[in-house]
Amino acid sequence: MAKRLFYTRSDRRTILVLALLIVGVSVMVLLLRTGGKAADMMEGQTMAADSVKGKTHIVRRHDDHQLHAATATAALFAFDPNTADSTALLKLGLSKWQVANIYKYRSRGGVFRKPSDFARLYGLTVHDYKRLAPYIRISPDFTTPASALFADEPKEQQPQVVKAHKIGQGEHIDLNVTDTAELKRVPGIGNYFAAKIVQYGKRLGGYVSIDQLDEIEDFPKDSKQYFALQATSPQKLNVNKLSLQQLRRHPYLNYYQARAIVDYRRLNGMIKSIDVLLLSPDFTERDIQRLLPYVEY
Repeated sequence: MAKRLFYTRSDRRTILVLALLIVGVSVMVLLLRTGGKAADMMEGQTMAADSVKGKTHIVRRHDDHQLHAATATAALFAFDPNTADSTALLKLGLSKWQVANIYKYRSRGGVFRKPSDFARLYGLTVHDYKRLAPYIRISPDFTTPASALFADEPKEQQPQVVKAHKIGQGEHIDLNVTDTAELKRVPGIGNYFAAKIVQYGKRLGGYVSIDQLDEIEDFPKDSKQYFALQATSPQKLNVNKLSLQQLRRHPYLNYYQARAIVDYRRLNGMIKSIDVLLLSPDFTERDIQRLLPYVEY
């Protein structure tokens, strides 16, 4: 009879440990192989990317070299960017892609109407524009209709402003002169105060004293010495006939004073002397003295 093999518990444990050990070693070997391949793949990709970058830099350097070389050997001649062909544009030192942009701009209906429009070309440097600008010639066919129609018309002559010759020390201007050009000959008097002198003189009915200029706000006092009054004939206010509204238009009469005159006429009859208005609290002696040259009865 054949003998049966029997494994003890210790033998079985030994076999199990060996099996697990073999499986563990196999897994480790597999992982090491896979990791090495992945590292090789990553290294290969990095080298490929570096190669592409290197080629890109080489291409860019080559393009830049060609552009600088083309600019250095460029010819300068008159050209119209609206009609110049690619051969002429390349001879001027423009790059191929700049020429392509010009053609694209023209194909879309774009027009260079003046030399400065060419400065908008994409990629054109300030140096290149300054180099080409003196040679840009825009045909009249591409200018605006208005500029073409009115190019030969004489420009409207602007009136020359002649400064008024100022008078000197000892010379005088009649204060009642209503010509602002004559008044501006006075030192310190310009457009503003010349107009103010005329306007205030009309409101008064004529000047009777040089000191009345002080009644104009901010009037330059040093200018008073150049004025004189050759004759005075002020317009008169008939205090017995004018209405309240007519009386108050005079700069020496306010509303209350004009009403006092009308009330006096209504209560007492005709005014025969301006002094009677001193009875009214609305008048002072100074008011009467200022008003006296302008009153009639």
